[in-house]
Amino acid sequence: MAYRWLADATVALHAAFIAFVVLGGFLVWRDVRWALLHVPAVAWVAWLEFTGAICPLTPLENALRTRAGEAGYAGGFIDHYVVPVIYPAGLTPGLQVALGAALVVGNGWIYWHAWRRRRPGNAG
Repeated sequence: MAYRWLADATVALHAAFIAFVVLGGFLVWRDVRWALLHVPAVAWVAWLEFTGAICPLTPLENALRTRAGEAGYAGGFIDHYVVPVIYPAGLTPGLQVALGAALVVGNGWIYWHAWRRRRPGNAG
C-alpha cells in the first residue's frame, strides 16, 4: 500500500511540475523572482523534449508501481485523469520537439511582456 501511495504521489508531483513549467511564466509576470525557479524548470523540460530523454520521475513511478504489485495505471483518480496528461498516447519524437518549441516560444513571449512591464519608464 505504501508503494502505491508513493507512486501516486510521484504522479501528482510530476503533474504539479508540468503545471509549473507551463503556467509558471505568469508567476514571473507578477513577481520576477519566480524566474529563479521557472527558467531552470523550463530549460530542463525543453531539454527533455528536444532530446527525447525520459524524466527521472517516470522510471521512479514505474518502479514504485512494480513494487506495489501493479502492472499498469489501473484504478484511482490520478491513474485515470492525471497520467494521460503526463504520458499522452501517440507521442512521437516530432511531436515532442514541437511541444518543446511551443514551451520555449510561449514562455519567451510571457517573459518578454514581463520584461517590458518592468522596464524603467513603463507604467503598469
